[in-house]
Amino acid sequence: MRLRERAGSKVSPAGERPAAEYAEGLAARDNARSAEFTLSTYQYDLPPDLIAQQPVHTRDESRLLRLDRHTGTVDHHAFKDLPRLLRPSDLLVLNETRVAPCALTARKPTGGRVSLLVLDPANRGHPRDSNESASRVCIAGSSKPLRAGATVTVENGPEILIEKTLGQGRVLVRFPVGEEDEDGVLGFLEKYGTAPLPPYIRAGDNAESFHKERYQTVYSRISGSVAAPTAGLHFTRELLEELKKAGIRTARIVLHVGPGTFTPVREEDVRRHVMESEYYEISRESADVLQTAMEEGRRIIAVGTTTVRTLESALSAEGRIRPGRGKTDLFILPGHRFRAVQGLVTNFHLPGSTLLMLACAFAGTERVLNAYKIAVGGRYRFYSYGDACLML
Repeated sequence: MRLRERAGSKVSPAGERPAAEYAEGLAARDNARSAEFTLSTYQYDLPPDLIAQQPVHTRDESRLLRLDRHTGTVDHHAFKDLPRLLRPSDLLVLNETRVAPCALTARKPTGGRVSLLVLDPANRGHPRDSNESASRVCIAGSSKPLRAGATVTVENGPEILIEKTLGQGRVLVRFPVGEEDEDGVLGFLEKYGTAPLPPYIRAGDNAESFHKERYQTVYSRISGSVAAPTAGLHFTRELLEELKKAGIRTARIVLHVGPGTFTPVREEDVRRHVMESEYYEISRESADVLQTAMEEGRRIIAVGTTTVRTLESALSAEGRIRPGRGKTDLFILPGHRFRAVQGLVTNFHLPGSTLLMLACAFAGTERVLNAYKIAVGGRYRFYSYGDACLML
């Protein structure tokens, strides 16, 4: 095709606009793309009183903002409306990880308080030999740094040993469990640990038993996470049954949420942020259900960003869901080509978080940030115990 020329002007490669105008268009596009990789793009104003401190009384009574990711249109619902907002052919994918009670309080011999968050509590994907099965990396908080070889006493429990200091506030801790202890470190945590609530939630006194169960999905099954897959907190068993009756099937996967999900992004160019890997599993049965849905052209709706990262990580170059176990450090930013997921149920995330960036990659940065602005104006509740957003 010959390029059309205008009098006195060179034309763009597309043959539609003068070269200067075409170059300006390219520059504007590149500037927009550059902004999507800038941390400040993902900041927004949130009144502190919109940070949910408690969940709603009944899980599915939380609010649900629906965002059309193609048009940016927003409308408002209750979470229990989900069966009529989805198609009967849709496949919901749930992360059935269970949050381990992996927060510990301990005391130094001097009486000083020590807080520990046990990472990878289930030791998934690691050899369980006699040298490693009782040791875990922990994020430690204390007035003075802990030293290798020191012991601290768990509140209402035994002494534990600080084996190594690892830097960046992390230590390797050996727990007093042996090979004969069937439940190992997880059993120890069930006895002495508490729910690892995010720091922005003030648990209050005598609330431990409440949060230990409420900070779980009703379908949680396999212990190993240090934080809840919060999009799933809105489901009740009754709602799952209603979805089933509506013809909406479910598939189950596991991703054990680790520190990589909630580690703050500190690089202004967000592409320089490195995600820590997290363990996931997809059974042969779930892989087959997912593959069938893909081949039939049915929508796959991921419940939570953890589910998105699992499915996108497990998809082969040929477009097949691979069953099995693995680790993923996938960091999803705008520009990512989603191949496994066509819908997302998610909560409202912290400013500047990798979770917010994933949501923007899925539904468009401008559209998502505008939806957040509408949610703030409509006084939706934010973060882990807050309301939900459905992006389709």
